Amino acid sequence: RFCVPLMLAAVPAMATGEEIPSALQDSWGDFWLFRFLINAAGYASIVVPGFLLIQYFKRRNYLETGRGICFPVIKSCVFGSEVKSVHPEDGSLPPRAEPAESSTARQVLKLLFCAAGLQASYLTWGVLQERVMTRTYGATETDPGEKFKDSQFLVFMNRILAFTVAGLYCALTKQPRHGAAMYKYSFASLSNILSSWCQYEALKYISFPTQVLAKASKVIPVMMMGKLVSRKSYEYWEYLTAALISVGVSMFLLSSAPNRHVSTVTTFSGVVLLAGYIVFDSFTSNWQDALFTYKMSPVQMMFGVNVFSCLFTVGSLLEQGALLESLHFMARHSEFTAHAVLLSVCSACGQLFIFYTINQFGAAVFTIIMTLRQAFAILLSCLIYGHTVTVVGGLGVAVVFMALFLRVYARSRMKKRSKKLPPGETPVQKV
Repeated sequence: RFCVPLMLAAVPAMATGEEIPSALQDSWGDFWLFRFLINAAGYASIVVPGFLLIQYFKRRNYLETGRGICFPVIKSCVFGSEVKSVHPEDGSLPPRAEPAESSTARQVLKLLFCAAGLQASYLTWGVLQERVMTRTYGATETDPGEKFKDSQFLVFMNRILAFTVAGLYCALTKQPRHGAAMYKYSFASLSNILSSWCQYEALKYISFPTQVLAKASKVIPVMMMGKLVSRKSYEYWEYLTAALISVGVSMFLLSSAPNRHVSTVTTFSGVVLLAGYIVFDSFTSNWQDALFTYKMSPVQMMFGVNVFSCLFTVGSLLEQGALLESLHFMARHSEFTAHAVLLSVCSACGQLFIFYTINQFGAAVFTIIMTLRQAFAILLSCLIYGHTVTVVGGLGVAVVFMALFLRVYARSRMKKRSKKLPPGETPVQKV
């Protein structure tokens, strides 16, 4: 679709012996939609052959007729054991470990360790994310420096380290017997890659506080995806808090002062990318929730998703020639190398802290910690990078976080009530 107009535009230039201006090529290369389509084409070059192979093995009834050394690999990738857990919750999270000693001081220390680990990992990750995507490297008095532009390479860096950490953890610890067909992870992997890419790319057009607040409002599309993908139903307070979050985000976005710095102005491209992030991320969480009906641990989920994420991103980077270009950028700027590596370390460690916190203290405590992290991230970004927030915008932020805490409180009350329900009744599923 994009190649045909470029070829037609190039015909007069080739007829007169002139070259296409490099500025035109750069403008196409810098356009986020063009890069998105190029990345999608790279993923399709892996997804389509994989889909055809899966269909081929299923049509041949390979599970019954297959033999040889490749049979276990193909069986695991295409068919799996197809044995689901009787209770969906059984595989989603490991049972919370009850402490051997009910020492309050010990539990407080554990909670502080989890909170500090989550805050340090994700606050550092957020600061580095904004630094990498919005600032230049190698700037001197005579040279303005250059920006790193390839968001997909950062996604690849994050996923390769997360894949390594999850693989080592699964190899060194006892995990449940795996039952899901491996290809089913590819759906969550693809949406996860696209959501991460949109998240990095959006920082070129909007401020980090705007991005954080928009991410806090993703409960709305998550509920919509839950209805479409998992046929979930929701309570009235969930709709109420979703509406409050929408109001708060709207107040923040509409309160942009006219004299704000150019880099913090919310643009149409930034809004579209944020919408893409929220939609893709909502699908990821709901698809993973459906996969957890197979008996698996969160670390196995982390490993399976990141296997395909590494495959998709490295394949697309190699096809575009962007992998070598990004490695050359790392060689030119050692500061960027340190930032990219630390970004990946924070992302991988943050995921492990998530699993440990939920296992020790439950989802409600984890949600409170992460909600506070979002508030701290906005404050930290404003202090370091000089973003301004108006009074109306500050009220919008307060409304959003008030709604988030209200959700946590209402959900905890619902869980307590569900424990008192008669054996035949089941509580309503939640986001």
